[in-house]
Amino acid sequence: MVLFAADSPDQLAWLGERDVETKDVVEEVELICSIAEGLTERGAFGPGDLRGFRAIGRRVGEIDAGCRVGLWADALLADPAWDEVRLLARRLLVTALGDWRQPLPRPSGSHTKGR
Repeated sequence: MVLFAADSPDQLAWLGERDVETKDVVEEVELICSIAEGLTERGAFGPGDLRGFRAIGRRVGEIDAGCRVGLWADALLADPAWDEVRLLARRLLVTALGDWRQPLPRPSGSHTKGR
């Protein structure tokens, strides 16, 4: 969620030269939100956190199939849905951690160009 909450320039810098497909990001968000349901049942998240995950899952689920094609870096700049996801992720992190500003995860090399 930290990556989804980050400012757009920070997201783009994090992506760097990685060719991350938007459809893969959407699937990842949907998976995270699904896992959050089970973790909430086990007490890892509270009701407020779960509402946040559900809101993010709903918004991502509403992204038109045509907007899921192509690179996420391009979608971040062109599709306002990602601005809404950013705001929802920030709210979730404030609820869960007290602040949305957190260090970005270290990028994996698995999506680097030329691989």
